[in-house]
Amino acid sequence: MSKSSNGYVQTITLPKGEQYSDDVQLQDFAATVAPKWQGTLADKHDMVMLGRSQVLRRNFSFISILGFSAVLICTWELIFANLLFALTDGGTAGLFWGFTVVIIASIFIFSSVAEMASMSPTAGGQYHWVSEFAPAFCQKFLSYISGWVLAIGWQGAVVGLSFVVGTMIQGLISLQDPSYEPQQWHGTLLVIAVVMFCIVFNTSLAKKLPLIEGFILLLHIVGLFAIVIPLWVLAPRNTPSVAFTRFNNGGNWSSVGVAYMVGLLTALSSMMGYDCSVHMSEEIKDASNTLPRAMMWGVGLNAILGYVVVITLCFTVTDPQALLESETGFPFIQLFFNVTKSYTATHIMTAIIIVNIVSAVISEIATASRQIWSFARDDGFPFSDFLKKVSPGWNIPLNAVVINFVFGVAISLINLGSSVALNAIVSLTMSALLSSYILSIGCIFLKRCRGEPLPPSVFTLGRWGFATNAIALAFLFVFFVFCFFPMATPVDATTMNWNIAMFGGITLFATFWYIFRGHKKYRPPVDIQNRKL
Repeated sequence: MSKSSNGYVQTITLPKGEQYSDDVQLQDFAATVAPKWQGTLADKHDMVMLGRSQVLRRNFSFISILGFSAVLICTWELIFANLLFALTDGGTAGLFWGFTVVIIASIFIFSSVAEMASMSPTAGGQYHWVSEFAPAFCQKFLSYISGWVLAIGWQGAVVGLSFVVGTMIQGLISLQDPSYEPQQWHGTLLVIAVVMFCIVFNTSLAKKLPLIEGFILLLHIVGLFAIVIPLWVLAPRNTPSVAFTRFNNGGNWSSVGVAYMVGLLTALSSMMGYDCSVHMSEEIKDASNTLPRAMMWGVGLNAILGYVVVITLCFTVTDPQALLESETGFPFIQLFFNVTKSYTATHIMTAIIIVNIVSAVISEIATASRQIWSFARDDGFPFSDFLKKVSPGWNIPLNAVVINFVFGVAISLINLGSSVALNAIVSLTMSALLSSYILSIGCIFLKRCRGEPLPPSVFTLGRWGFATNAIALAFLFVFFVFCFFPMATPVDATTMNWNIAMFGGITLFATFWYIFRGHKKYRPPVDIQNRKL
């Protein structure tokens, strides 16, 4: 091991009889982090193959990255938070059967994602895979668009969850003091406070983030039962027939079936985003093996916890209309109070959800900053030289983290002028994620259709890959269409789902930027990596 001007340079010699390919037995590996943070031999091989240097610390283990992804997705917390939408479109029956459909879909979607993550464990994630697996004539453009949309989508996710926390706090105040009139600037200040708090964890406490994620995973599990046990003991019950067959069409759609599909987005939002751990892959030990396992365990864990909450709500929401009319703006807060008859108990139960969602924002900032940093190192953004810088000693993309704060504050300030505009921006997250899954899974599915060889991977779908990818795409296309639907009809400027305008706007902007400048500077990952290794 020697130390060069660029960092640590190591010659990797594989153990006798072990090889990663038929062609290469020896490669030079460059890093700017100390040897203990460089990961395993497989990690070093992957970095050389991907054409990257190790500049981030590999300090995430299986448990810590499992905690990272499970907490960021915050399945059961978001089911409570989005109960308003579920009760309006679909009702309790729609929530149960919708969640069941989403769990089935998630198995196929994230099995496909996990396989690609094992093939190419890189912070770029979807835009990298599109570049690698798409047909040569369009890979650069599709990869570029995917990188832009996904980066902006994760920025919206940071503000979106922070806004949920702010409005929950306002809801608790409204419950305690009926004379309180929520103001938009109150919500804006709360959003900024949440983002600032989470930025501290991603900068000053960045080295402790894996340890923190393990602790928060425990809170994510234990906190659920601290909430549902009082509901099990104290709440009145629905009969099974009411719980699982009472659909609602509060959005005045043409049929209950359409209402169910629109309400499906509540369950969908609670299970999408497991690519978050992919964007941390260059900080995971033995990433090609650990990452896909943690991703699938995360899906399973959150599915179980989510089902506990969904079934609890199906049986304990006996008067959904009364909850929908709650002055708090959150049916679950009113449910907690109706059941416990205690302001203190309601505050504590809601506080558990708030703490967990704030923890999710911490993880989202880490994810969003790595996505920005990765795309910037391929010169995908304006000012990429600034965004891709990794500060010595910090070994985190500090500039990208700071940009998260700047964007978070800027987007939250929009709420002062129009909450509709803010909702339009944060709604982009779902369409961005779904489109990135469609593009990346679609590209590897096309390779399978053509019978083209795929890169080796520790986690492989084998002969089931074709069917798994096809079923995943079938679900994704349906979800993608309905993610643009408004919650109710008739629609006006305030009730319109402006997601389609935001998604179209970002796509058009990225296309124009690609035509006039991006195509000259952007280096698609496939041009850098070397699959012969």
